[in-house]
Amino acid sequence: MADSAAPTAPLTDDWKHTGVRVIPADSLDSATAQTPGMSRAAAINFARVGAQKLWAGTVTIDANAKTGAHHHGHLESVIYVLKGKARMRWGEKLEFTAEAGPGDFIFVPPYVPHQEINALEDEKLECVLMRSDGEAIAVNLPDLKPVETPEGVKWIDPTHANLPDHDHHHDHGHSHDHSHSH
Repeated sequence: MADSAAPTAPLTDDWKHTGVRVIPADSLDSATAQTPGMSRAAAINFARVGAQKLWAGTVTIDANAKTGAHHHGHLESVIYVLKGKARMRWGEKLEFTAEAGPGDFIFVPPYVPHQEINALEDEKLECVLMRSDGEAIAVNLPDLKPVETPEGVKWIDPTHANLPDHDHHHDHGHSHDHSHSH
């Protein structure tokens, strides 16, 4: 019975060096696609571990610094903020903005021009970065002219967008008190 659960094509080293890999923090590779104003370091990619469908690493932006405008081609990106405050700008003229702090996730769709900004003047911004391919792509956009004042945008979860707002009265076929003053 146990034999039927084995992989159909066992690797020659029985997964010892081709199974799970732990990449120590002090061995990340900064020889990856860079954008002015930030420092990226690869932990997981095709060259380092054979990753076919994702890239993962870290990004650091110095206090009171920002990147140039760029996009990541066909890749989807996820940024997880570890420390500091990220201010993202995006759009054809970086006309939209939102902020993220420790524990927040940021999603950047393919081809979206964007800029990461460290919103703090006295603390580095430290993040974990993941992309949907084993190779890094960074297309810098030095000719993009940003608008003077971007529009703030708050995210609305589409999976919860139609739920009732409990701070306001709503009609769902019967009446009851929503004052919450019990």
